[in-house]
Amino acid sequence: MLSLVAPPTLGRTPLPAEGGGAGAVLRAVLAGGPLTRSAVGRATELSPAAVSRHTADLSALGLLRELPPEDGPPRAGRPQLPLDIDTRHHLAAGVHIGVPWLTFGLLDLRGRVVAHERLPRRGDAADVLRTVRAHLPGFVGRRAAGRSLLGLGVVTGGWVDSERGTVVQHGPLGWRDVPVRELLKGVTRLPVHLESHARALARAELLFGAGRGATELVELFVGNVVDAAIATGGTVLRGRRSRAGDIGHLPVPGSTEPCSCGRTGCLEATVAQDTVARRAHARGLIPAPEFDLLLRLAAGGDTEALGLLKERLTLTAPAAALLIDVLNPEVLVVSEAGLTAVPSLVGHLREQVLRHTRAEPTQLVTAASFGMEVLAVAACAGVLDSAYQRPMELRTARAG
Repeated sequence: MLSLVAPPTLGRTPLPAEGGGAGAVLRAVLAGGPLTRSAVGRATELSPAAVSRHTADLSALGLLRELPPEDGPPRAGRPQLPLDIDTRHHLAAGVHIGVPWLTFGLLDLRGRVVAHERLPRRGDAADVLRTVRAHLPGFVGRRAAGRSLLGLGVVTGGWVDSERGTVVQHGPLGWRDVPVRELLKGVTRLPVHLESHARALARAELLFGAGRGATELVELFVGNVVDAAIATGGTVLRGRRSRAGDIGHLPVPGSTEPCSCGRTGCLEATVAQDTVARRAHARGLIPAPEFDLLLRLAAGGDTEALGLLKERLTLTAPAAALLIDVLNPEVLVVSEAGLTAVPSLVGHLREQVLRHTRAEPTQLVTAASFGMEVLAVAACAGVLDSAYQRPMELRTARAG
């Protein structure tokens, strides 16, 4: 039976060792903090001297801080002051480029959304990136409260080549070979972390969400684009030219929905938000073919709207089950707006996945961990993942 809630021992697997001792210390405090230095040593298997050296370096960078001693009678010997993530100095900035919206976000070092704003997504790639360049400085200046930026994340769907900094193909947007990193270079004077939203959300779930403490995770993103991300050994796989997880063109039996790839019946075309919204509009459920209208109707309990969202999950379930059977992850996270708007639909998803898979009792199938702020979290996740993996390589820029 698949589990719907994280078991209390989800942190059963060790932290990944990549990223050097400073990264291991920082991730240990994120996962279990506040922690004393001795507890950090046990979690990382580093010597006391190494722990002290790395904590001093991380504190100097404004990433760790010592908490004041707990109230109580004094104890003999040098007090063991707990270490915690320092969220006072730095933020990650990001933008998620979706079909209907651009979502701008600022996150602190614990992955908490400090601010987010969204604008309608209009025009071609050049128009969109001009909008990002124009809006981002003001957004950061208004909302960052003087904290420095660790970097800029840019996240979207489709085939995203993270190493080249290029959106190779995004069918619903009509983008092909767009050099996003080059076009946004200099907007914050910091590195631009371009990533697909599935891989970005997988990183966020491993750091702050349902995958916290796990090393084997699959993220399935279902929006206007459908794709997956695979994490093994705590590392999110990109594959050759960053194409791992491209499942949007799996065939859906019985579907005749035309796809941008030229075929019909592809998963992405069949369950895309725009497709489902058109169905709802054609049935007279909503006054315009807008997915947000359908979500609001379903959240209010409308049975026909709920039926359409259930149908979407039913069509998605075989792909989710295939990912479980092929990859055997500890955690499968399905990021889909209907599950956020109507959390009880997770039960329907579980039932449908069970029809198609032979999952183990310890495997967790769940919705995304970040609620309505999921796109803001995705936008910034690559920046934060880089900070936790390679903290000694950080450069920062003052916001505003």
